[in-house]
Amino acid sequence: MKSLEYRDFQEKLAFEKELNILRNDFYYKLIDSDGITLVDFMYFPLDIVSGDIYTARRISKNKILYLLVDGMGKGLSASLTSMIITAFINHYIDKMVAGDEYKLEMLIHEAIEFIRPILLEEEALAIDFICFDAHTYTLDYAKFAMPFALLQTQTGEVIKLKSNNPPLSKWTRSFEIDTYDVSNIKKFLFVSDGITEGKMKDGRLYAQEIEKDFQSSFTREEFKEKLFAKLGDIEDDLTLIFLNRLELYEKNMLVECSFGTSLEDVEKANQWYMEMLAKYVTNESFVEKGGLVFNELFMNAYEHGNLGIENHLKHQMLEQDTYIEKLLELEKNCTKKINIKLYEIKNNDSYYIVTEITDEGDGFDTQLLSTIFRNAQMFNGRGVFVSRKNSLGIYYNTKGNRVLFLNKV
Repeated sequence: MKSLEYRDFQEKLAFEKELNILRNDFYYKLIDSDGITLVDFMYFPLDIVSGDIYTARRISKNKILYLLVDGMGKGLSASLTSMIITAFINHYIDKMVAGDEYKLEMLIHEAIEFIRPILLEEEALAIDFICFDAHTYTLDYAKFAMPFALLQTQTGEVIKLKSNNPPLSKWTRSFEIDTYDVSNIKKFLFVSDGITEGKMKDGRLYAQEIEKDFQSSFTREEFKEKLFAKLGDIEDDLTLIFLNRLELYEKNMLVECSFGTSLEDVEKANQWYMEMLAKYVTNESFVEKGGLVFNELFMNAYEHGNLGIENHLKHQMLEQDTYIEKLLELEKNCTKKINIKLYEIKNNDSYYIVTEITDEGDGFDTQLLSTIFRNAQMFNGRGVFVSRKNSLGIYYNTKGNRVLFLNKV
C-alpha cells in the first residue's frame, strides 16, 4: 500500500514539474497589443509524463513566441527530451528578453546546439517555433516535422503552413525560418501529431476532418467538442494552440452601462444584465448560463478589483464571519466604477454574445489562478472556475482589470 502511495506521490510531483516547465504567459489572458486576440490551449497528456509540451511567451509588447514540442516515440525517454529542451529554451528566452537581445534565429541555433549531444542516435524531435509580430503583422516560423498549421483568412479560406525543416536530430546542422504575412488572418491552429494522426471512430485519421472542423469553429471549445466527438480510442498525447482575432467595434456593440462599487450596485447590475440578455436572446439556457458567469465576474470586479480585497484576506474574513461587514465598510469611500459592454459577433451561421467587464482597480496576475486551480480544496478562485465551465472562455487583459467572456446564442 505504501509503495502505491509513494508511486502516486511521485507521479503527482512529476506532473507538477512538467506544468512548471511549460511556461504560459497567457494563462486566462488575451493579447491586447494590437486589437484583441484570444489565446487558448489544450494540453491532454496520455500519461503522467508526456512527450508533448508547449510554451507561450511574451517577448515584447508586439512579439509573442509559441513553442510546440513532440518527442517522437512514447514513454520516459520522449518525455525527458521534450522537458529538457523546453526548459532550456525558456531559460534562454529569459536571458534574451532581459538583455533585450531576442532573435529567433539565435534561439533556434542555441536550442539545437544544446540538445544534439543529448539525443540518442536513433532519436528525433518534432518541434514548432512560431513567432508573431503584431507591429509588422508577420509570422516567423521554423517547423521541424510538425503537422501543418491551419490559418483562416477574413474571407473564410483555410491556408496550410507545412513544415519547412526535417525532424530535429543528432545530425541537424542547419535550419530554415520562413515568414508569412498574417494581416488578413483571423484564426490560427497549431497541433501535435496526436491530433492529426488520431484515429476516428470510423477508422479514418482526423487529419481528414481537421480543416473542416477548424473552419466551422469560432472558439477552442467548439473545436475541442468536434475533435472528441469524432476520435476513437486516444493513443497519443494531444496538444493544440488556438488563436482567434476578436473584432469588437462600435458597430457590433449592443449596449453599454456603468455601475458604482456597492453591494446594491452588484444587485442592480445583475438585474440589468439579465434584462439585456432576455432582450437580445430568446434561449433560456443561454440567459441562465450567461447570468451565472456575469454574477461571478462582476462580483470579482467589485470585491477584488475596485475594493482591492486580496484572496487570502477574503478567506480570512469568511472564516471570521466578517466578510459582509468589511465590504460595506470599504465601499463607503470607493468612487470607482465598473463598466459593462455587450457585443454581438456573427461567425458563419452562428451568433455569439461577448461581455466585457472593466473595473478601475489595480488588476492582478492571472498566473495566480494556475496555483489555485491545482488545489481543488482552495475556495478562492472558484468564481473564475465556475465562469470558465459555463462559457466558451474567459480572458483578462494584461493588467487584469478587464475581462471578456463568450457564450454562443
